[in-house]
Amino acid sequence: MISLKDIQEARERIGEIAYVTPILQSEQLTNICGNQMFLKSEHLQKTGSFKIRGASNKVIHSIENGAKYITTASSGNHGQAVSYIAKKYGVPATIVVPENVTKCKVNAIQAYNGKVEMCGTTSSERLPRAQAIAEQEKGVYIPPYDDPFVMAGQGTIGLEILEQLENVDAIIVPIGGGGLISGILTAVKETNPKIKVIGVEPELANDTYLSLQNKKITAIPATKTIADGLRTSQPGDLTFPVLMKYLDDIVLVSEDEIRQAFSFVMERTKQLIEPSSATTIAAAMFNKLNIQGKNIVTVISGGNVDIDEVQQYIVNTAE
Repeated sequence: MISLKDIQEARERIGEIAYVTPILQSEQLTNICGNQMFLKSEHLQKTGSFKIRGASNKVIHSIENGAKYITTASSGNHGQAVSYIAKKYGVPATIVVPENVTKCKVNAIQAYNGKVEMCGTTSSERLPRAQAIAEQEKGVYIPPYDDPFVMAGQGTIGLEILEQLENVDAIIVPIGGGGLISGILTAVKETNPKIKVIGVEPELANDTYLSLQNKKITAIPATKTIADGLRTSQPGDLTFPVLMKYLDDIVLVSEDEIRQAFSFVMERTKQLIEPSSATTIAAAMFNKLNIQGKNIVTVISGGNVDIDEVQQYIVNTAE
């Protein structure tokens, strides 16, 4: 288990790299949801997602301890973040990505001098490959989520939310491998346990939902959800116990609900976010939270969208 102290130390370590992202509001979204809605805007973060927080915390710590070569496995955003921070410190990095990775994420990794290798379509395929490369090159493997330094880095979002807003009733967080939500859970529950933290998964990528139901880590096959950042096969060994201890609830959203939330945010707030981020908006818009009249923060995890694919995510919100 990570602690609040670990997250506070992470904030010091990454303070000159990660932005303190703004919290946006949407009056129309507030009216639709019946709650005062706030959007923690990590799509405006450096490298376009929250991943720079955990990646920086882990990579900097590794370099301080002698790392000369970095590898990771990623569906895109974590790979971008690792490439960015490795380049900043002059350390070569290899990023193992799925064969169906979006073009914009590959381009961004390469723009940060990261070497890209494609491997399979599931996290269970690409993680061992990235670990093997690290061993071959006598380097350090940077886990995408299942690592205390990564989890603590992501938890800095929780600290910021508590400082930016006086009254928070619930925080809604998307779940992939669990690094983001486990960090936020630790920051929030060890500061103010009365605040609810609710996780969201796509119906097509419900590994954490099933794992919590079964009270043990449960894997799922490869998924084709449009929320590509949430296509993990199973929760992490380190992240899952944090969810078991602290998580208040977990809800599922359909592909159509994700598309409608994506379209709403793009049309009404003029923000381009990832389908993975739209899951939290979808959970609020379609009454999955069982909360009314409260102050709700939805974590918008990233905005790295392939422009060529935007059209397939859009629906007519006027219908």
